[in-house]
Amino acid sequence: MATKHSLMTILNKNVQTQSPLTMSDEQILEQIYSTHVHSDTKFDVQSLFTLVDNTLKRSTSIVDNVVQGSKTSTVELHAEDKNAEPNFNSPLCTLKQISHEMSCKPPGEEIAHKTTVAILNKLSNYEWDAKAVLTLASFALEYGEFWLLAQQQPTDLLAKSVAVLKRVPLLARPAAVQKHREAIIELNNLVKTTLQVIELIFALEKLTSYDTKDVPALLPAIEQIPVDVYWSIITVVAIVTQIDCLTTQSEHKQELSHYGQKINIILSKLRKQITLCNLQIEEAEYIRKLRKLFQTPVEIMEVFRFLIFPKDAPQQLFDCATKTTVDISVIKRKNVYLIISTLDITDEEISVLRPVYDYTKSHDQYKIVWIPVVETWTEQLRKKFEALMTKMPWLVVTHFGSIAGYKYIREEWHFKKKPLVVTLNPQGKVLHSNAFYLIHAYGMKAFPFTIGDQERIDREIHWVSYVVGDVHPAVTAWIQQHKYIFFYGGKDREWIEQFTKYATILVNDATLKSANISIELFCVEKQDKSLLSRFWSGIESVFVTKYHRTVDAVTQEVQRMLSYKNETGWVLLTKGSSVVLSGHGNTVLKTVAEFEKWKEIVIRKGFEFSFKEYHEKIVRTTHRCSHLEIPNVAGKLPETIKCPDCPNTMEIYISYKCCHTGYTANDKH
Repeated sequence: MATKHSLMTILNKNVQTQSPLTMSDEQILEQIYSTHVHSDTKFDVQSLFTLVDNTLKRSTSIVDNVVQGSKTSTVELHAEDKNAEPNFNSPLCTLKQISHEMSCKPPGEEIAHKTTVAILNKLSNYEWDAKAVLTLASFALEYGEFWLLAQQQPTDLLAKSVAVLKRVPLLARPAAVQKHREAIIELNNLVKTTLQVIELIFALEKLTSYDTKDVPALLPAIEQIPVDVYWSIITVVAIVTQIDCLTTQSEHKQELSHYGQKINIILSKLRKQITLCNLQIEEAEYIRKLRKLFQTPVEIMEVFRFLIFPKDAPQQLFDCATKTTVDISVIKRKNVYLIISTLDITDEEISVLRPVYDYTKSHDQYKIVWIPVVETWTEQLRKKFEALMTKMPWLVVTHFGSIAGYKYIREEWHFKKKPLVVTLNPQGKVLHSNAFYLIHAYGMKAFPFTIGDQERIDREIHWVSYVVGDVHPAVTAWIQQHKYIFFYGGKDREWIEQFTKYATILVNDATLKSANISIELFCVEKQDKSLLSRFWSGIESVFVTKYHRTVDAVTQEVQRMLSYKNETGWVLLTKGSSVVLSGHGNTVLKTVAEFEKWKEIVIRKGFEFSFKEYHEKIVRTTHRCSHLEIPNVAGKLPETIKCPDCPNTMEIYISYKCCHTGYTANDKH
């Protein structure tokens, strides 16, 4: 049986003989990560890289001059030179050790891989970017000296002697240059590319101080750094081997094209990653400034300008009432309502906001501004936008580009697709991050639509009048007369007919009439579709204004009603504007149909108590699941919702809906 040691030896030999060019990033990472030790070893990487950058840019320039006859002036190079820390102490011994590992190795991918792993082992205590910079510095020390001697040897005897010892003439004299011209150009270009790659790795490492929540592109880029460092080092190793082959006039050469392809791919990838990271950093910095603006009292106009308009964009508004373009100074020192929506805002949603506008016409301290959110403007969308403007009387942002603060609007105010209304005071402070549902549910009774107004409204228990008070003149009168009203409807027409039948019998019963109990019936489902839509959207709006508050009896009533929206039948029994009971169609129908069994109790205990008592008895013997569908409203949805019928937390299901709006049979593919 093979011992553990012998098995490891066999495995190591297999690893060493595998070409890195056939290895995946995962395989490379698996091998090199064991060489890394997390430690506190620190040194001035920035100064070292500055010196390396200066050295290699001048060295590669000399090669270009010698081999290709191009002329880079010393003035240009001097302008590009960067200054290292004056007291920088070069890690010379480490650089020589790395150089020793790379020198005089025969060509071959497997050997280059083995050499790279050996270098990584020597540099195990350094950060990944430092490993790359140290290796490149070791190479720069040799490469810079080589071409410096090539320049000085014709006029300096000492330089000439040292150059011979380092075999410089074998590569730098005209005949050798001509002979190996293509190889030198390839090698020199690869040095430039590798320098760029390591510069970007170094730049990327500097970005790690940012939070990956703000800069999500940073995480995959950082995770890839060890592999990128590996390819940078192995490319340097291959370059050194090629130089050795050329200066020893060996018949064998180190193939560099594969490394060139790989290092160019990495360069392109790093450029894209850093560009994306910088964009995200810029966006994060913008959001930080925007948050500060909202938290610090400033002029509303400045907040609005910073939120909406990118740099250099025209800062104008269109007044739909006067059909004129106006400057944003019209909102200066005003209370502003920002309507934020896509171009799918409906006529009903626009009509919800008209009473607010009507009020602002005679109260100039308030302004309404619509901010259309469009990802990419097209001619068709512009026409749709113009058509929508004809339906609006307020101010409109006519900037046909991206909204500067779109990410903030989406993440902080939880904008999705449905309209939201943000209430701002003259100092730019947010008084309500989404007052749309408050306006929809309660109208001008909730003016001026601040969080304080919402809390005031929440304390009221008579929510029914806000939802059904204006659906029909008769209903308004019944509420004012404090009559009992059965509001009912459902998806099943047969159920509606059955309930109408039994409820009519109940309403006309002599016992109730003799007790002066007056009950009215109102079938919501039999009204026009717009009324039905307003009824349910009104309940949804009341629910949205309440679900983030402490769950109370009123919130549960609204939630229970909303859970009946798609049921076969439902009933809401009120007395005036007070809710007596809301129930599922099956249980309420049975209660009404069996009126004869409990009508005697009405005389002794009253209609309201008797109805609720008998209904509760039926509910206890009936089992049904509660389903609550919440529309994809603007604003933050609650993570959990308690069941309106029991103490349990409701399970979460995701459903999708399409009503084929704007679709015709001709649109079918």
